[in-house]
Amino acid sequence: MKKYAFNEITLMQFICIQSGVQLSVGLLALPMNLAQSAGTDGWIGILLVWILNLTASLIIVQVMKKYPDGTLLDLLAHYCGRWVGTVAAVLIGLYFFFYGYVGITRTILYAKQWLLPQTSSPLIMLLLLIPTYTIARNGLRIIGRYAELVFFLSLWIPFAYLLPLKDAQWLYLLPVLKEGWLPVFSAAEAALLSFSGIGVTLILYPFLLHKRQAAMGVIISNTVSMLAFLLITLICFVYFSPNEIKGYNEPVVNVLKNIEFKFIERIEVVFISFYLFMFSLSWIPTFYACTFCISWLLGKQDHRNPLRVLWLLLAIGTFLFMPTFNQNTFMGRWLTKCAFGIEYTFPFCLLLFLWLRVRKKKAELS
Repeated sequence: MKKYAFNEITLMQFICIQSGVQLSVGLLALPMNLAQSAGTDGWIGILLVWILNLTASLIIVQVMKKYPDGTLLDLLAHYCGRWVGTVAAVLIGLYFFFYGYVGITRTILYAKQWLLPQTSSPLIMLLLLIPTYTIARNGLRIIGRYAELVFFLSLWIPFAYLLPLKDAQWLYLLPVLKEGWLPVFSAAEAALLSFSGIGVTLILYPFLLHKRQAAMGVIISNTVSMLAFLLITLICFVYFSPNEIKGYNEPVVNVLKNIEFKFIERIEVVFISFYLFMFSLSWIPTFYACTFCISWLLGKQDHRNPLRVLWLLLAIGTFLFMPTFNQNTFMGRWLTKCAFGIEYTFPFCLLLFLWLRVRKKKAELS
């Protein structure tokens, strides 16, 4: 009997969770960050990170195939010993907590700036944590259904971004590679945070109903994220002048300000309100992954008690400390470094270790 059969998710849910995690944290500021690094050539950096992400995601799938009915923690405990699995559970749990914390505090800052300027940060945190606990306590299958719902609720957003194209200046994109490839590589580094989140595959894989579809799932999810990033970035680049876009912290929101409907006065406020659902996918799956690691450490199947403790820590901690935009951006830079180590470097090293281990066993048998 499968260890995680009670919480299996479909391919669609797998794709929606992973794309949701990627499309949440860094999207609103992405065009500005790319423009500061490489001007209007920054969009090329998105393609470079997409290729890197596809490679890393497929490596993660190949690693997980070595132990298909368990998570990364089970794999490490099986091949390297319980203590290695314990260390990995602590580090990966802390990483997912950090990822979710950066996402939820960023959401609070956006909510205060655009929607609820007179509401205190602890109150907004509480308002976000209540549905978070309600969804996450029921396990990964419910999180997958929620991610599917968010996907369908968000289908109108790309079409709203086509409206500013009537004022687009496509010449802003020319010439391509104005200053060579070096600024483009710098832009790729700036886009890395937005593309991070593929590490959830390390936890999601054993829950996938048909594991042979995992490779297709990571390819589709990364491609969906890339197309979304590319569409919105190009629209911002052709709508704002190359110098003007650098003056907006959230050009993804500012580009909507000139859109007018007879029945909606400020569409950017509606956009932020709807996008809160997408933002929530930056912390609900990652907080679940964090509590899953804690439950694994304790040898428990039920993750709800660690989730309650995490809920209380976040609710009380916000009264003591709430990061500013600059502090959150600084944490985002550190998150990028952590993501590069855990989501890109570590799976490659682990795959190499497992390959060498198999080669060594074959050599001993022969």
